[in-house]
Amino acid sequence: MTTPVVSIAYHSGYGHTAVLAEAVRAGATDAGAEVHLVKVDEITEEQWALLDASDAIVFGSPTYMGTASGAFHAFAEDSSKRWFGQDWKDKLAAGFTNSASKSGDKLHTLQFFQTLAAQHGMNWVSLGLLPGWNSSTASENDLNRLGFFAGAAAQSNNDQGPEGVHKSDVATAEHLGRRVAQTARVFALGRTAAA
Repeated sequence: MTTPVVSIAYHSGYGHTAVLAEAVRAGATDAGAEVHLVKVDEITEEQWALLDASDAIVFGSPTYMGTASGAFHAFAEDSSKRWFGQDWKDKLAAGFTNSASKSGDKLHTLQFFQTLAAQHGMNWVSLGLLPGWNSSTASENDLNRLGFFAGAAAQSNNDQGPEGVHKSDVATAEHLGRRVAQTARVFALGRTAAA
């Protein structure tokens, strides 16, 4: 059986996004992947090589001022060295983000990740969930309670630390990790069958 390699390239300013990164890792591990966490503001040459060798890269960042953090933008610009060689072409990509507001323009951050993935020739994996918490019988504890499709989105109160990340958002990030790992396995098996 093929074991996909999933790397989570993320930045976390106050710890909330790190909670989501751990949840993505848990979901991908649960689905049988080998998973690596890469803090983009501390990335080493060995970790760049790890990203190059991964089947999937999941991007994560808080949403600050309507986009990914400055540290993540610096990582994205540094990835241009991979763009020149098309080193990440045909890998899978996905993304997650967090902000204090329910919307907080998180969609723009996810779209930034999608554009970065497209620049690299990667294949985007969406969340694959219907929206939760959008009817009178629904609950804030539903998966995808904020109703995002492009990736996993979380809301954390600005007066709480990482312990305040909503359990539903953690579960949604775990779902994303599982979906990425399962999709990576399908892609790997397809490549083997087509060879």
